[in-house]
Amino acid sequence: MNIDVTPLPGIGVCKDFPLAEARRRIGVIEHRDGTVDLVVSRAGDAETKTSIPLSGTEIGVLAGLLGAPQVVQKKADSLGVDDLSTRQFAIDRGSPFDGRPLRDTAMRTRTKASVVAVVRAGEVTPSPGTDFVFVAGDLVVVVGTGKGLEAAGKLLDAG
Repeated sequence: MNIDVTPLPGIGVCKDFPLAEARRRIGVIEHRDGTVDLVVSRAGDAETKTSIPLSGTEIGVLAGLLGAPQVVQKKADSLGVDDLSTRQFAIDRGSPFDGRPLRDTAMRTRTKASVVAVVRAGEVTPSPGTDFVFVAGDLVVVVGTGKGLEAAGKLLDAG
């Protein structure tokens, strides 16, 4: 399936695709300030667009509903590791790590948990490097023990 990417001067970019019924399109608008809107429009009519602003947390929940966490969870399950699990954490606007690289979190050292992927506007960056810069709206997928995941959530929330 092709995803259309349309620059929106002064606003950001719209990424959308046609639904199977071909009468509507669904996608996201990534604003320059890092915010994200879910959009639904009529095919061929960009002016008739319903836009729903989403917080970082809401993006995470929606990604979960659409199956993003299951990919990582199935990998952990296939390893037979019972005490490991995954959790997703949103980088909200104003987060201490909004605009900062992964290395600044010192995640593994401080929590014994690891960032295994970042979902940004529906695109997955697996195994992000230490120079990967978080932005508001990112969904950070972390693997670790229950204790490590709890610590990771506190770290990403409060710094």
